[in-house]
Amino acid sequence: MVSKIGGFRRKTRNKLLKPRRRKGKISISNFFQDFKEGERVILKAEPAVQKGMYFPRFHGKLGIVTKKVGKCYQISIKDGKNIKQPVVHPVHLKKSKV
Repeated sequence: MVSKIGGFRRKTRNKLLKPRRRKGKISISNFFQDFKEGERVILKAEPAVQKGMYFPRFHGKLGIVTKKVGKCYQISIKDGKNIKQPVVHPVHLKKSKV
């Protein structure tokens, strides 16, 4: 067998890049956001925080908050025909306007 080359953030140079003006300290209000069950959220990674980050394939996807797991939230996402449920820290979530 051939071993896997690369890690979790492989091929994410542009996906996990912050605009120049957003670099620096993280907003505390984003870090401690609250979401209710059934609320729609967009997965938008905060590159400065690695804990609680979802797999980069789901970047920009719309999901529904299923439940709270500790400080994080379980999100239900459609990935093709399958439903995936990653556990994501609130700093990587954004409330949806849809």
